[in-house]
Amino acid sequence: MATVKEMRTRIGSVKSTQKITKALQMVAAAKLRRAQVATEAARPYAQRMSAIISNLASGVSGPSAPLLLAGTGSDKRHLVVVATSDRGLAGAFNSSIVRAARIKIAALIDEGKDVKIITVGRKARDQLRRQYGERFVFSYELGLKAPNLALVHPIARQILELYTAGEFDVVTLIYNRFKSVVTQIPTLKQLIPAQVEASGEAGAFYDYEPDEETILTELLPQNISVQLLSALLENQAGFFASQMAAMDNATRNAGDLIKALTILMNRTRQAKITTELTEIVAGAAAV
Repeated sequence: MATVKEMRTRIGSVKSTQKITKALQMVAAAKLRRAQVATEAARPYAQRMSAIISNLASGVSGPSAPLLLAGTGSDKRHLVVVATSDRGLAGAFNSSIVRAARIKIAALIDEGKDVKIITVGRKARDQLRRQYGERFVFSYELGLKAPNLALVHPIARQILELYTAGEFDVVTLIYNRFKSVVTQIPTLKQLIPAQVEASGEAGAFYDYEPDEETILTELLPQNISVQLLSALLENQAGFFASQMAAMDNATRNAGDLIKALTILMNRTRQAKITTELTEIVAGAAAV
């Protein structure tokens, strides 16, 4: 059994850890609010751009359709873009994204598809490298700055260059969609070919100038950057929410451990005192 001094040292160590987890919780809570506001502000823009592309695509078909919309006519080669955070201490936030990516990649491989991977975030790179390292194309780290268009432009440019060069046929983005402080949903979104959803503006018709093909040719590459930025903002809000919850749990667990160790230390000290008193009484009685 540990001595009183050893248990007192351990209690001090747990208290120091508790201070760190409490500080991380407060920092994550402060950053979560800003990240949530940025995420909610970006959603309408990304959704509206998807709606405009769907509306434009309804008037384009055949060989005149842009390559990013029509696709290559094949789905043999897939690029999976896995977006996580650079940092941990956020519970199952990163592992849930990686788990969804593994399921998707394994399913594609089982179907005989050629799969390549781009990771955005250090955790995606580290967790997928051992199993699928030979399939990596590029890995990007996000750093400490908040996601912005300057950050996502190089990633979008790289994807577009590879697609234009005929390296792959389909691009899928995997990230966590922020739903609430306690819920983040692993989401798979097809970036290329652009998904055309049914327009919610039934009966609405527009005359475009220039024509739909020209607008789509300019808009579709920008849509890649917008969807990537929206996904990274969703990830950022989800990361801070998960980190806040994880650090809150760690702080509570540290408090419970301190209480348990304190009780054990007091019992050990009392047992030691009782033993010493018994020895003194026994010695006095012997005299």
